[in-house]
Amino acid sequence: MPFRCDPRREGNFQRRLPTRPRGPRREGTDARALHDPLHAGDSPPAPAALAAKVRTLAPSMTRSMQLVAEAVAGDPAGCAALTVTGLAERTGTSEATVVRTARLLGYPGYRDLRLALAGLAAHQESGRSPAVTADIAVDDPIAEVVAKLAFDEQQTLADTAAGLDTVQLGAAVAAASTARRIDIYGVGASSLVGQDLAQKLLRIGLIAHAHTDPHLAVTNAVQLRAGDVAIAITHSGSTGDVIEPLRVAFDRGATTVAITGRPDGPVSQYADHVLTTSTARESELRPAAMSSRTSQLLVVDCLFIGVAQRTYETAAPALAASYEALAHRHSPRTR
Repeated sequence: MPFRCDPRREGNFQRRLPTRPRGPRREGTDARALHDPLHAGDSPPAPAALAAKVRTLAPSMTRSMQLVAEAVAGDPAGCAALTVTGLAERTGTSEATVVRTARLLGYPGYRDLRLALAGLAAHQESGRSPAVTADIAVDDPIAEVVAKLAFDEQQTLADTAAGLDTVQLGAAVAAASTARRIDIYGVGASSLVGQDLAQKLLRIGLIAHAHTDPHLAVTNAVQLRAGDVAIAITHSGSTGDVIEPLRVAFDRGATTVAITGRPDGPVSQYADHVLTTSTARESELRPAAMSSRTSQLLVVDCLFIGVAQRTYETAAPALAASYEALAHRHSPRTR
């Protein structure tokens, strides 16, 4: 199915990539995930993942669907007691909007969403500590800044873990484990995450390169072929300098992976596997580049550990050798 960009966000693109018809997917790709990356899993999300799902998908929803999503995430106990008609009346929307929202969140229907809401309400009533605001003010004491950042980082990690599709992750791990070569694309803060992943993979004996220059990224992507892996890291899912080399890698037959906070974004058009990060809350003193980095690092660490597990017989000696080669740099010099 050809990718269609949401016209409401069309004006946000600084430049448009050339539109190309989407070719047939390669064997082993989850067809349902390709057609709808938001619903790539085999089962509805667990109750604890509901709030994370709402935060991730809310920016791509219509305003009426956002009202429903915000209501169920904000008052799961109250909404669990409502019929579809009752929730529609509470949010000032329609029954059809309620059902569409439930399906977008990953549930077959409203009944399944109500069951998840009841489970989430029970979880919240089991003694969990009250939420702490993560908004940081200019005059906050440094101790309060530490507490707020720690809470928000923990929430971001929990949201990412709850929403991460382990089927897609496993497929990405399998591809990277046997790859002839792994290219990683990212700009800005995402490029730092890409470099972190590349150096980890290099230390276990894999050939991995993180490209931050968009021209070099494309010229290197041209050299990829089947059996190679290309990984794009973009929180917005619409960074042209990241999408372009991923598209080239996809056209060349490489297995492509997108790590993004917007699984409905343009980058997913050229991704065989989509790994979703949390859409963390940002503030005046905590920009998106800072908040997204935490969730991206969790995903690349999960990817790296999965690859290390699958290649343990070669990874362990390579890692030991790299430690030994650097050991003298971490010890006092003897005369």
